[in-house]
Amino acid sequence: MLLSSGNNGVPGSAAKMRLEELDLPAKLVSACAKKGISELYPPQTECVKKGLLEGKNLLISIPTASGKTLVAEMAMHHHVASRGKCLYVVPLKALASEKYEEFSGKGPKIGIATGDFDKRDEYLGRNDIVIATSEKVDSLLRNNTPWMSNITCLILDEAHLIDSEDRGATLEMVITKLRHLNENLQMIGLTATIGNPGALASWLGAELVTSDWRPVDLKEGVFCRDTLYFGEEIRPIETPKKNDDENLCIDCVNDGGQCLVFVNSRRNAEGCAKRMATALKLDEPELEKLAEELEKAAETDMGRILATCVKKGAAFHHAGMKRNQREIVERGFRQGSIRVISSTPTLAAGLNLPARRVIIRDYLRFKGGEGMVPIPVREYRQMAGRAGRPHLDPYGEAILIAKGPEVANGLYEEFISAPAEDVTSRLDDERVLTGQILSLISTGFVKTKEGLPEFLNGTFYVHMNKSTAYIDRIVEDAVLFLEDAGMITRTGEFLSATEYGHLVSRLYITPRTAEVITGALRERSGRETGAPPKEFSDLGFLQVLCTTPDMYTLYIKKSDMDVLERFYFENEDELWEEISFDSMEEGFRALKTAMLVNDWISEAGEDLICSRYGVGPGDIYNTVEGMNWLLHASSRLSSMLVPEFRDPVRETGIRVQHGIKRELLPLVRLKGIGRVRARRLFNNNILSPEDLTAAGFDRVAAIVGRKIARQIMDQASGAGAGFSGITGGRKGRVAEDEDQDGPSGGKTNGNGQSSIFSF
Repeated sequence: MLLSSGNNGVPGSAAKMRLEELDLPAKLVSACAKKGISELYPPQTECVKKGLLEGKNLLISIPTASGKTLVAEMAMHHHVASRGKCLYVVPLKALASEKYEEFSGKGPKIGIATGDFDKRDEYLGRNDIVIATSEKVDSLLRNNTPWMSNITCLILDEAHLIDSEDRGATLEMVITKLRHLNENLQMIGLTATIGNPGALASWLGAELVTSDWRPVDLKEGVFCRDTLYFGEEIRPIETPKKNDDENLCIDCVNDGGQCLVFVNSRRNAEGCAKRMATALKLDEPELEKLAEELEKAAETDMGRILATCVKKGAAFHHAGMKRNQREIVERGFRQGSIRVISSTPTLAAGLNLPARRVIIRDYLRFKGGEGMVPIPVREYRQMAGRAGRPHLDPYGEAILIAKGPEVANGLYEEFISAPAEDVTSRLDDERVLTGQILSLISTGFVKTKEGLPEFLNGTFYVHMNKSTAYIDRIVEDAVLFLEDAGMITRTGEFLSATEYGHLVSRLYITPRTAEVITGALRERSGRETGAPPKEFSDLGFLQVLCTTPDMYTLYIKKSDMDVLERFYFENEDELWEEISFDSMEEGFRALKTAMLVNDWISEAGEDLICSRYGVGPGDIYNTVEGMNWLLHASSRLSSMLVPEFRDPVRETGIRVQHGIKRELLPLVRLKGIGRVRARRLFNNNILSPEDLTAAGFDRVAAIVGRKIARQIMDQASGAGAGFSGITGGRKGRVAEDEDQDGPSGGKTNGNGQSSIFSF
């Protein structure tokens, strides 16, 4: 029999605690009152009782929507009132923006930091609360940002991500460094899904607050053969459509609710949204407005399909979309206009977007070497936790779709009744730890080789593992590598970073990436062999950057191989890296990514790039953004070590930043001129700042508009010679034109692409 999974809750007999009774600033109490919040939820009350406002460390493991964020705000406002400074660490840039909006206007000065990784951002120290990603915090520490030592309260949102393969090691080291820097630091970890909260709390020296209480009751169940099973509750569902997910969504929307449908791929998310839009067929003014907004931002078929779906009340959400597209969809869902969103798991990772009914349609995911495997229980909990809108829904429903009764019972056991997985340390990643060791030496956290294991004794890894032999070996290997690379020197027992090592640490690239870049430039210059220098090739250097550990590369399909092999052999003279049989997949992934960026700087349109490489606009943006940063780092490294290639590297960086051919370089030096306006001017025989002056205001205004013409004419007269360098980092827009958003080129003519192939 299917077991019930209702709301067990915290016993309700405890006296309710009112905000106005606590030692909190009046502005926070007033802001909460405007939202109808005057009393604390039971888990929040427990946090206060365990020392929230007394400086105690807490790990708060409670369900989504149970009030974790307010607990964090209470602690931060209490610190600010005592002239303290708070740091709120999040895993995603989108979540940082969401928290910035949520925290603003309540008294304290709020700052947000998610951008360039080689900046000290000293201005942020003027804020009372700073919101930042863990990577940005790590970079601030590496750059010896002064105000970091003044942090008195550290909030760790989504603390379970210390287990993340991508960013777990960074988060762990950030926590360890900040604890080392500030002895009296109050740490508050927030998590909804964790199997061993006691272990993490023990490492943090924190009081543990756990509860399954929710403000909205959560029903977890299975849909099988036209029937919903919530334990003992059995409910038949009308099935006018042939697809289960459509019937579940229609049933919920007809009852006044909204739905989130989680699927395992972008293609499935888009396909599901199209089916939902056809099924819903809504016709409302607010949906029309949202669709028009999306249509204006659309420069690809995907964007136009999204607008069409939203017009009928459905949408999709995944990482291949542009940021502004995701924001419009999220806004439309929050205001209740969009009824159904089909999404990949990205939407479950912390964003505040609840729905009455959450449908986990795809609970299997492809994993290389293993085929289709079940998603982690922790991920299921993240998805299910989105069910139930506080103050709007009487309950929330999380539903798994089963093909038969035997599968249904198995789903209960595998997901609903199963405990979440334990979190473990990811600090045993040698690549990450080598970079962290360099940063510890560069910033002076550690001054001797013996000091490294002593410092690492404070990590979660050592806390969880009785033996440190493995990490000791990594430390030994890392120190030898850094010495051989010339990034650190050893004088007796003392370790110190060289100028090269300091730069690599501040640039926030891994030491191995720095060695790949400088090694390729040295080899090309003839410094290594004494041979005459070879000509610089944009394509070849892009290929090198795509082979580095810090560059995300595109996946390849079997159908790509013929195209990639043909391109490789036809462009061997320009390419810098051979693709060997032993590393063929990695080599061709790097080549495919380099080809995409090369098409981007050849002014290929966004729609063309998307179709050619099988990517979304968001993928183009992320690829270009990552390449921008590596080119910025390469420019700094070449200036220090291989100055003869400084200018061509810098020029390649400007081309990638703006997405332009080399001929437009003189024009994009001017503020307000990006790839679209530069191409318009060039096509009208205005090739340089000097040509702008000669053309005169009226002619320039006819091409780019009077407002922009005024801005650039004054610049043109004093433009001078030479390039100003790479002006953008990871946070920067790669196009400056008003009619562009990020790396898009759909409005250019798209002539002259170097790649003639389609993927």
